[in-house]
Amino acid sequence: MKNPALNVFWWLITFLTPVVLTLTAVRLLMTPLFLQIEYNLPAFPADPYGFTKEERLYWSRIALDYLLNDAGVEFLADLQFADGSPVYNARELRHMVDVKNVVQATLQVWYGLLLLYIVAAIAAWRGGRWLEFHQAIQRGGIWTIILLGGILLFVLVGFGVFFVFFHNVFFEPGTWMFHWSDTLIRLFPERFWRDTFLFVGGLAMLGGWLLWKWKAK
Repeated sequence: MKNPALNVFWWLITFLTPVVLTLTAVRLLMTPLFLQIEYNLPAFPADPYGFTKEERLYWSRIALDYLLNDAGVEFLADLQFADGSPVYNARELRHMVDVKNVVQATLQVWYGLLLLYIVAAIAAWRGGRWLEFHQAIQRGGIWTIILLGGILLFVLVGFGVFFVFFHNVFFEPGTWMFHWSDTLIRLFPERFWRDTFLFVGGLAMLGGWLLWKWKAK
């Protein structure tokens, strides 16, 4: 017998699947391994102001640590180059605080969704509704491929527009724009972010494909 409330819940699982897969891909990329891969990609632009690849890896790992740990902004504000000058200026520090707030909130959403899916899977298995759960996430996998495929196409043909739109959604307009000589731009040029969006989308679409092809037992 069909349960309308349960049917709505399965569709909620479907709708949320692209979000779960995308956030999972984001978390997978927030690792030193991705930094190693990205900076070693062919034709990755050199820093015109002198950072070596090793220096980029060193400073970017510290920036990544800051986004994932519980430290305050002094974690970055106290950093200095060999000549005693600060690694980040006040504008960059303000933006990194904003980024950390977004990252931490996003991770909390991801943890909550993972818990929801685990509970739903266990309940479906024990309640004899595993096929319904499987169909829900399988639909979600298909939707992920379609949705992320469209976004990736937009990134490829109009990354500049997408990049501005993305930042204006999550940050106060103008607060994320810096001089070419600023550390954040030197560590993370536009090519870095374009590749990041492509990797996230590609990993999420791969996850969607695996769910679509997953056979129910």
